[in-house]
Amino acid sequence: MNEERAILHSDLNSFYASVEMMLDPFLKGKAVAVCGSTENRHGIVLAKSDLAKKAGVKTGMVNWEAWQLCKDLIMVPPQYDQYLKYSKLTRAIYERYTDQVEPFGMDECWLDVTGSRVQGSPMEIAEQIRKSIREELGLTVSIGVSFNKIFAKLGSDMKKPDAITEITRDGFREKVWPLHCSEMIYCGPATTRKLAIYGINTIGDVANTDPAFLKQLLGVNGLSLWMFASGNDTSRVMQKDFVSSIKSVGHGITCTADLENEDEVFRVILELSQDVGHRLRIHGLSTRGVQIYVRGNDLFGSQFQCKLPYKTQLPGEIALAGFRLFHDKYRWAKNVRAVCIRAIDLVPKDAPEQLSIFDDTERREKRERMEDAVEEIRARFGKRAITCASLLGDLKIPCDGRDTVKMPGLMYQ
Repeated sequence: MNEERAILHSDLNSFYASVEMMLDPFLKGKAVAVCGSTENRHGIVLAKSDLAKKAGVKTGMVNWEAWQLCKDLIMVPPQYDQYLKYSKLTRAIYERYTDQVEPFGMDECWLDVTGSRVQGSPMEIAEQIRKSIREELGLTVSIGVSFNKIFAKLGSDMKKPDAITEITRDGFREKVWPLHCSEMIYCGPATTRKLAIYGINTIGDVANTDPAFLKQLLGVNGLSLWMFASGNDTSRVMQKDFVSSIKSVGHGITCTADLENEDEVFRVILELSQDVGHRLRIHGLSTRGVQIYVRGNDLFGSQFQCKLPYKTQLPGEIALAGFRLFHDKYRWAKNVRAVCIRAIDLVPKDAPEQLSIFDDTERREKRERMEDAVEEIRARFGKRAITCASLLGDLKIPCDGRDTVKMPGLMYQ
């Protein structure tokens, strides 16, 4: 008989805010929020202390709204170097018990301690970790203990802060099934709304629904959710040195002033695409698809994506595809506050592809050689040593393709 797995999910409580309070004793016992700079229009709450949370402050809330809810709120800027430092120190504690430590963001990790019983039972190991982090780092964690990753994650969310929750195979139905299905990881708002239409509201409802129906409704994700809710998750906790394959490469920005026309949007997309193309080159990848995310000044966002006729890592081609998506899909109900462009459907740079008789391969090869030269210049003299002329003024931008798209101040041929 196979040994029952022992999986822990450890979640640092109010991580950013806790680090700030630990570094500055004056902040302890006060309502604290780690916030982006209001002056640079990144003025949202990134993390909050328990007292701020009790006052109604939420992550993602704009600074002025958070201050209206909590007049005693102390806002501090983020110190990412410190958060990274304490994240690494916390993982070093986890690695005393197992080398199967899989990060889930900077402040959460799964641990497989199945083979660590010489150091105690899973609950005893969880208690040792909780105590070590508190005494050595001055931080607190909530830990879920279970027989799979999904329920371990649920357990760490059930009781906060500074707590341990166990979900056993014999008792998970009583403890887990009454919870709303949105409490389960990978069951996001859109999925929750679809399930609610059919009266599927709790995790137990998901488990007791015909998996064939869930597959018809949600595709393969429906089957995964059924497996998770039924307690049948068998996914592994990866080794501490595991590096997952790169699924996408993207870059985004919240602008210091609203973008008011398509000319300005194109310039931002082109600038962001320089970094995307550079990172694709570093990893030896090309993209066969482009995705953009656009957020208006009302803070509501839209996401669009398309396939490319050929794989590429050229910033100009990525930017043009992204802008065409924007031009075709975005409706100017509000001016644009934030833009992100992402290369998706990645393949190795040298992967074979089927060419069309209409492709001007000689021209594309020249562009690739030019991009090689640009990369070399930037490597020697800095990122700003050479840039696109189109980012300096209104110009005609030549692009591959037979269509001409005319926009205010721009023309693409």
